[in-house]
Amino acid sequence: MLKSLIKNGEETPEPLRAQVTGTLPAWLQGTLIRNGPGLFSVGDSEYNHWFDGSSLIHSFTFSNGEVFYKSKFLKSDTYKRNIKANRIIVSEFGTMIYPDPCKNIFSRAFTHLCNVIPDFTDNNLINIVRYGEDYYASSEVNYINQINPVTLETVSRVNYRNHIALNLATAHPHYDDEGNTYNMGTAILGLGRPKYVIFKVPASTSDAEQKKPALRKVQQVCSVPFRSLLFPSYFHSFGMTENYIVFVEQPFKLDIVRLATAYFRGVNWGSCLKYDKDDITLFHLINRKTGKAVSTRFYGDALVVFHHINAYEEDGHVVFDLISYENTNLYDMFYLQNMRRENDDFIQSNKTFSPPTCQRFVLPLHIHKDCPTGSNLVTLGDTTARAELQADGSVFCRPDMLFKGLELPGINYKFNGKKYRYFYGSRVEWSPHPNKIAKVDVQTRTHVEWQQEGCYPSEPVFVASPGAVEEDDGVILSSVISTDSKISPFMLVLDAKTMQEVARASIDANVHMDLHGLFIPSQSSNFIHTPFFC
Repeated sequence: MLKSLIKNGEETPEPLRAQVTGTLPAWLQGTLIRNGPGLFSVGDSEYNHWFDGSSLIHSFTFSNGEVFYKSKFLKSDTYKRNIKANRIIVSEFGTMIYPDPCKNIFSRAFTHLCNVIPDFTDNNLINIVRYGEDYYASSEVNYINQINPVTLETVSRVNYRNHIALNLATAHPHYDDEGNTYNMGTAILGLGRPKYVIFKVPASTSDAEQKKPALRKVQQVCSVPFRSLLFPSYFHSFGMTENYIVFVEQPFKLDIVRLATAYFRGVNWGSCLKYDKDDITLFHLINRKTGKAVSTRFYGDALVVFHHINAYEEDGHVVFDLISYENTNLYDMFYLQNMRRENDDFIQSNKTFSPPTCQRFVLPLHIHKDCPTGSNLVTLGDTTARAELQADGSVFCRPDMLFKGLELPGINYKFNGKKYRYFYGSRVEWSPHPNKIAKVDVQTRTHVEWQQEGCYPSEPVFVASPGAVEEDDGVILSSVISTDSKISPFMLVLDAKTMQEVARASIDANVHMDLHGLFIPSQSSNFIHTPFFC
């Protein structure tokens, strides 16, 4: 299976009608746009890592009971330079590229000098995000590329640094009920004191003639100083409640000195991330309206986290759910040399793989001064999570385990930042690529699965029924590929209540395994966001 994921994808530039079996809900009208790596070699050169592949964006448009498929490569500067040279000439996270030895010495010296402070690739392969009314292909660097959500054409490249002092930013923002976008980034080099930055882009920032980027009205909510100046925490996502931003400063860190010297030491940027299993994890709560951090120091054992599931406030507590790992072996599994192994060999060589664990942490907002040291400050009755008061006034947090073996979580986004009951995700067992979709009931701690032999579904996306009151009233959408040549790629539509198939749309085209994306309802400014993993 893994070998089939590293073949180069192809564009389907014109809408292709899918073959629908079953019955699509009449109300399901809109477009699911998804992003992921789709080109792993150019000419005779090849990337080292699956997350390095060039972005291939595809869309599934639901219209009057039919589904239309389309895909196009993101025409980033990186993509255009590589294609023009007929080889990979721009470095990616897991692939460091060096100048052509045929270049003259002055050209090579200039290239070496530029890599002291790297100007990262704009190969935005992780997600599709919205700022104002504009849509962007996004990864975790300072560049994003605006796309046309109808044609999938690349419109223009935008540099965060032209609007706010950031070197890196996540591809997993949050959206509030007014349509404002909240995101987080990191200011590392050449941008003043190193810090984490939380920022907001108002909903009504897009230029009517689409000549000015939505980021022109970006607002900094607050900043958080690094715990260690030369070792900032890596973060892929964050949590948000009605009043708070939840930031997990994990001991999975970026070594700044190694980053600045990686090019000269002959190593890739990915090797500059290190996990310190003997360190602690800090949990920051920032009031997103005032920008002030809660003064209590919350911390827990070392963990690695990529994706948050949801967060909310209840009876004087902030509850947040995330997916954690005990190590960083997951990233290594995606090197192409590992993915080319036979399944049995792959499983045998990755026995140390730490399965993803869905955990709940609970942070008390109010601590009485007469509470005894060691007491559990969590008073909620539906969780075993603990928050233990320490002698110095800090609080040590122990999680409640919700579920094991699930990644790429999604929820009914109308419940984002609110107490919720269900989340959906991709089951991760023998391989980092899923072969099942699961619905987890947080209240009963039970789950239901969908699977089909030889089929590999992408991240599940929840779309609510119009006027829905119940949290799971809607459908789940997932793009599915198969190792069985008799099964065409298809868009799967499940009843979100029962997890039973209601329809599928088979596609007579090359469809790639993707990462994350966005559902945009027809004739509506609302949207369904789907968080990711990379």
